[in-house]
Amino acid sequence: MPSPEPTVSSNLAEQLVRLTRRMHRAQKRHMAHLDIAFTPAQSRVLRIVDHCRDTPPRMADLAQRLEVVPRAVTTLVDALEANGAVRRVPDPANRRVVRIELTDTGRSTLRTLRSARRAAAEEILAPLTADQREVLGGLLSTLVDGPGDPH
Repeated sequence: MPSPEPTVSSNLAEQLVRLTRRMHRAQKRHMAHLDIAFTPAQSRVLRIVDHCRDTPPRMADLAQRLEVVPRAVTTLVDALEANGAVRRVPDPANRRVVRIELTDTGRSTLRTLRSARRAAAEEILAPLTADQREVLGGLLSTLVDGPGDPH
């Protein structure tokens, strides 16, 4: 019996997965010559910590944002700390609470990672005109933000 015709949604889903993979491969290529060995999860921790720079996050905050168990965050932070990208600091209001902040090395690494991501995006978006990029940006914003989503 022949398989049913794929729906538009399933085709779009497959295209999104393929595009995500292509983006990751392109970013990895751009990072290859930089001698930076950070996993996507570690990169995400750096971005979250940077985003929270006014009040450095606790391990529990990171676990919640990453939607993982706290033990997984400990492993990520341990590796980032070993690379000199973050440091654990006591909370000034409650010395039993440990917060995570970026080091100068972490900020520099984050800038490099962002640069590699932008270069990868430029590579992928190169075939599109300025108008097509603007339309795509609007569509992606709608999908990322969702209707009425506060994030």
